[in-house]
Amino acid sequence: MALSPITPIFLISNTLMILSLAGKRAVICGSTQGIGKAIAEAFATSGADCVLIARNEVTLNEVKNNLPASDGQQHHTVVADFADFTQIQFAIKEILAIGDVDILVNNTGGPKPGPIIDVAPEEFVKAFQQHLVCNQLLVQGFVPGMKRKRFGRIINIISTSVRIPLPNLGASNTIRAAVASWAKTLSNEIGQYNITVNNILPGFTETARLTSLIANISRNTGISENEVIANMKKEIPMRRFGMASELAALATFLASPAASYITGTSIPVDGGRTGIV
Repeated sequence: MALSPITPIFLISNTLMILSLAGKRAVICGSTQGIGKAIAEAFATSGADCVLIARNEVTLNEVKNNLPASDGQQHHTVVADFADFTQIQFAIKEILAIGDVDILVNNTGGPKPGPIIDVAPEEFVKAFQQHLVCNQLLVQGFVPGMKRKRFGRIINIISTSVRIPLPNLGASNTIRAAVASWAKTLSNEIGQYNITVNNILPGFTETARLTSLIANISRNTGISENEVIANMKKEIPMRRFGMASELAALATFLASPAASYITGTSIPVDGGRTGIV
């Protein structure tokens, strides 16, 4: 197999491992910024045809137009708001008109920060719909094609709160745990079709979400944002925040044939911050 100059390759025990996604179609949700955007860039670099989903059409097209396409890939955008089931259902039809989906990345911005006692019931309902229910709709739309091909990769971007709940993220902790349980159940049901389901658990990663969290902590405590950042980094053995590209590297591996026997897992990418539970 000919390798493009950008195909990620690794030498492990004198065996060449090629993380190629050539010939695969990947749907990446929330792909206009942060982790979703980084995953789209990594997948395209590895040869995948990428379908980007988000609310902002202008930004979607900007990201799409900058994706690598040296392997002749065809990238697409679909505009949809995860707060609207009808839009998600239309998005699924639009994507299936392009062709079957091999890789699905479920990635949606989390609920706003705050203690759980202050979360209004409707905020829980909204978060449940935007995360778990939308994931379910997408899976129901794309898994039949994966079954026919006997190949599929479903990757959910969740949070380390799946392992240990995080302070001041009451709604997010609750919903992320529900998604993790849903994903494990799904992995048990569809593993027989060579479809894997795995969760990536980002720690403190340099994204707009982290910036918002830092600002919220600063407002609530009266501590300067610089001090909040310093305190957060002290909790991380590697003493730094993660980069979206580091999450994307794991996503690329999990999407590739190299990860064919890994399913039902939740993998932290957090610089060692999360303890053993």
